[in-house]
Amino acid sequence: MTIQQEAAVQNFRTLNMDYPKVNFPGDFEGYCNGFMSYVRGRKQHWYCPTIHYVIHAPWKTIWKSCKNSESFCENYNEYCTLTKVSFPLTICKLYKNQPPTSCHYSSTETNGKIYLLCSSKYEGQPIDILGLYKGIYK
Repeated sequence: MTIQQEAAVQNFRTLNMDYPKVNFPGDFEGYCNGFMSYVRGRKQHWYCPTIHYVIHAPWKTIWKSCKNSESFCENYNEYCTLTKVSFPLTICKLYKNQPPTSCHYSSTETNGKIYLLCSSKYEGQPIDILGLYKGIYK
């Protein structure tokens, strides 16, 4: 694995995973406001991401999803996969019509399959979340 891929895996674990799920003090006015201020600080970007996914599951269960990634996502130049199992997650969505430095988020808790970017085709590790699967579950 390259240094860039190792950094991407570490960023994934830091910015897209929260297990067990933490409770933020009331000053943050909700889970996503607390988590997203942490994300913005870690990224050292002060813009407000419009949507962010946080998985509340152990690393080993998430990592298994990238063991065999048959699809190549050309838009990202990486391998990608749809998870076979649903994960508990929180979706943080930026409220509309706010000043650029005022980042207030809504929190939606759900269970669902997700699209992951993986570090390689075989024996890869998750490096990003592309989105939530919105199809019919089998």
